Amino acid sequence: MTRRALDLTINGEPYELAVEPHWTLLHVLRRELGMTGTKENCLEAECGVCTVLLDGKAVNACILLVEQARGRSIVTIEGLGDPEHLHPLQQAFIEHGAVQCGYCIPGMILSAKSFLDERPGRVPSEAEVREALSGTLCRCTGYQKIVDAVIAAARQMNAWPERPGNAP
Repeated sequence: MTRRALDLTINGEPYELAVEPHWTLLHVLRRELGMTGTKENCLEAECGVCTVLLDGKAVNACILLVEQARGRSIVTIEGLGDPEHLHPLQQAFIEHGAVQCGYCIPGMILSAKSFLDERPGRVPSEAEVREALSGTLCRCTGYQKIVDAVIAAARQMNAWPERPGNAP
């Protein structure tokens, strides 16, 4: 195969790459750029562990050809926060014990971010969070701590006071 030049913007940084036309975004992130926070598992968009944000929307990087990301903004878990300044979702997952093995967590967090960003100013219900995260599978938890973490992060991100009518 012949490689083609491709410019990508990942986590706000420009990248110039030579890519094969059949490469997925997941392949480029993990194997070409060493961004291993985006996990590889089913390669069929069934498990959600490869979720990244593409122009703010959650997508499965395992089935997205890297060419489809040309000219778009890509955010991986590495670009969401840093150890000294965690994103509210990352902090909430820690505080609520929502992490066990951690394999699904990058996908969960990015799916949750996309979901919450679509609903600024409101705290979602437990059922809404469960629906939003239904595309990312976790084999370690019963999901309750993950749901609690997303709701807590929504409260913090939206600066919602806890009072009747605002609770999920």
